[in-house]
Amino acid sequence: MKRNRTSAGAAVAAKQRRVQKVQSGKAAKKTGSPKSVQAGGRAEPSSPMPAQHQSKPGIESKLRPRPRFLAPDYRGSGKLEGRNAIVTGGDSGIGRAVAVLFAREGANVAIVYLSETADAAETKKHVEKEGRKCILIAGDVSEATFCKRAVAATRKAFGGIDILVNNAAFQLHSARIEDLSEEHFDLTMRTNVYGYFNMAKQTIPYLKRGSAIINTGSETGFFGAEELLDYSATKGAIHAFTRSLAKNLLPRGIRVNAVAPGPVWTPLNPSDRNANEVKRFGADSDMGRPGQPEEISPAYVFLAAPVCSGFMTGSIIPVFGGVAPGG
Repeated sequence: MKRNRTSAGAAVAAKQRRVQKVQSGKAAKKTGSPKSVQAGGRAEPSSPMPAQHQSKPGIESKLRPRPRFLAPDYRGSGKLEGRNAIVTGGDSGIGRAVAVLFAREGANVAIVYLSETADAAETKKHVEKEGRKCILIAGDVSEATFCKRAVAATRKAFGGIDILVNNAAFQLHSARIEDLSEEHFDLTMRTNVYGYFNMAKQTIPYLKRGSAIINTGSETGFFGAEELLDYSATKGAIHAFTRSLAKNLLPRGIRVNAVAPGPVWTPLNPSDRNANEVKRFGADSDMGRPGQPEEISPAYVFLAAPVCSGFMTGSIIPVFGGVAPGG
């Protein structure tokens, strides 16, 4: 019996070595991955991006190439017909793309923005081109009194609110924690965390069963980022806020979810890094390029529409341009 077990073990070991030899031969012939992966309906701009830098808060009309937000292959089907939405940071970037698709699906949209009037006006033009109403509300979401006024203005214009998209954000790299000033840290926290809290608190009393809140998280909320200590902390907080608020509002039939993008080509980034660093933006993603706003916005439609996600709350959808974290 012992001899048979020894013989069987030797046979398995020999088989392992044989498979190893075959696989080693194949590995030697392996070709490298493409520098940039295109897996969508049309080819999107790839790294390297043109070197450029802007002053905060950044202007979309000055970006080269212009971010793609129109999603020309996306066909609306009335998923949000008759609904009214507020989108903070809706003047540009992901917020603009979301506003356009919401309108294409039948929603009126209130655009809340800081000070980028020309960008906001362009977004309004595109929302109205989709046949829906749009209002522009300028102000600072870190201030609770402004958020109250924004909600009141939306109700007055549209007669109600069904969807809140918390998307406004501040981001600025800092190489060392010693370089991260209290003013910088406070500005990030107040915009990214207080802003979401303020808008949610002011909006929720007017939401009803079937309404939705969608927060913009980030891959940095999962992985962290060595030069974005404050920003990553806020995004981790937003993920936790999303799950907690989802539990809090579940008895009322109000769903709360989040989208966590990876690198996306918006004014947030050239107004954050120096020109040479911007050239490599998105190159470290699994797809080797930054995403475009139009590649992110359909996730927001999915979470806003009860017909798509009526059985989802407390979820965070990763749109990283690569493999999401497990667990």
